[in-house]
Amino acid sequence: MKSEYEIKKEICDIGRRIYDRGMVAANDGNISVKLSDNEFLCTPTGVSKGFMTPDFICKVDATGKVIQANAGFKPSSEIKMHMRVYKERPDVNAVVHAHPMYATSFAIAGIPLTQPIMPEAVIALGCVPIAKYGRPSTEEIPDAVSEYVQYFDAVLLENHGALTYSNTLLNAYYKMESTEFYAQLLYQSKMLGGPKEFTPQQVEDLYEIRRKFGMPGRHPANLCPNTLAGKPSCHNCGGHCSGSHKSEAAGGDDALIAEITRKVMEQLNK
Repeated sequence: MKSEYEIKKEICDIGRRIYDRGMVAANDGNISVKLSDNEFLCTPTGVSKGFMTPDFICKVDATGKVIQANAGFKPSSEIKMHMRVYKERPDVNAVVHAHPMYATSFAIAGIPLTQPIMPEAVIALGCVPIAKYGRPSTEEIPDAVSEYVQYFDAVLLENHGALTYSNTLLNAYYKMESTEFYAQLLYQSKMLGGPKEFTPQQVEDLYEIRRKFGMPGRHPANLCPNTLAGKPSCHNCGGHCSGSHKSEAAGGDDALIAEITRKVMEQLNK
């Protein structure tokens, strides 16, 4: 088991990675790791993630209140967003927030990453929806993210950036890296006349591969609200999955909503 100091060093290493890859500029972005149900390590506010050392890292409780922080450092103002993910996803042990160039461009353009264009992205990442815009450091962003956190392991933040989370810090970082790579490929293929997407059957075949691998996290292969409702998966929704939950509720089909909720809860309790 890693010591607290070793985890702080790992946070600094991931901070350098996201900075060196151009996923953040200046003092942008934030990282956190869960130590226990009421203890979390997080990056401080107003500090470049590319130049941190372990003494920069703060410790907070589940409400974001400081447990320990060295002089001159205080937790990221976005800690509320991290705490909401931990609260709603007990399987998550690390959260990464960054502003990768291509993924953030899609977030600014209001385009979710849902087109199935390469096996690795479909199997490992799934869809990446867009959470509606919220003012930084307020409850608006956690509330917006909350709509998707049970279904996806990566979320774009409208006009803001991207958020990824997983069972380990390295996996949370990998999801951020994969999100950016997926966004860049999608952008460049659009410049070449548009990507050739997988068929619904090809997507389902890739979903089945993921199920056989028993990969952790939440993914459309198991929890897609469209699939649970007997509709095409999010990967073939034409980019409308960002509003799918609300549109279903607006339709007034109470029986359908109840059935979706039942199936989702069955999956979550497994």
